[in-house]
Amino acid sequence: MASDLKGKAVLITGASTGIGAAAARAFARLGSRVVVHYNASRDAAEKVAGDVRSLGGEAVLVGGDVTQTANIERIVGEAHTALGRIDVLINNAGGLVARTRIEDYTEQFLHQVIALNVIQVAMFMHEVIPIMRKQKKGNVINVSSIAARHGGGAGAIMYAGAKGFISTATHGWAKEVAGDGIRVNAISPGVITTPFHERYTTAEQLKAMQATIPMNRLGTADECAGTLIYLASDELSGYVTGQVIEVNGGQYTP
Repeated sequence: MASDLKGKAVLITGASTGIGAAAARAFARLGSRVVVHYNASRDAAEKVAGDVRSLGGEAVLVGGDVTQTANIERIVGEAHTALGRIDVLINNAGGLVARTRIEDYTEQFLHQVIALNVIQVAMFMHEVIPIMRKQKKGNVINVSSIAARHGGGAGAIMYAGAKGFISTATHGWAKEVAGDGIRVNAISPGVITTPFHERYTTAEQLKAMQATIPMNRLGTADECAGTLIYLASDELSGYVTGQVIEVNGGQYTP
């Protein structure tokens, strides 16, 4: 299954840890050629690239702060030059920035949240879609969040709103490019055991979150990666576009 991903060129943003790293390894197991993007964690990204190679894939390492728009053109250019095409784009990079109450908002904070979670995703679309249009084929998978559905946890309202944009825009982008042979979907992870929650969530908060999950456990990055493989494979999901797939153990069922 998903044999069509062998040899495909896959660009994954934020691939040094968490869901991005798990996705890089999952694609490598299928023989894909993977561009491992990182921001500051070069050592972690090099380890992921090494894993990709040992698992049978080809790895290209590309660094850059995605909140700086000029870097996005360079990242996509380096990926395209190295692999000759971009078959799959996974817009995984993003983050909470900080848990912030309404009265503590600053203009700088708001710009940081939007730059990290909205603008860079739109600009990766801007750079990659013309490449896919020339190829007459491609798959884009955005990473949203369960927060987009319920408004986010304490201090995460702006992050939730930004992810809500990603979910909504995914529907629209899919319609715009469907005639070009390009599919656009998203995954919406629930509470996943990644560095995200290590940084922003206490053990007590995680325990409380787990109590709201019908499967009574937290999810793993590998489980998200499996859904990414499904959406990236035309063999498995060729008639699926414009969808946001919830990966949350039943915590939210639309």
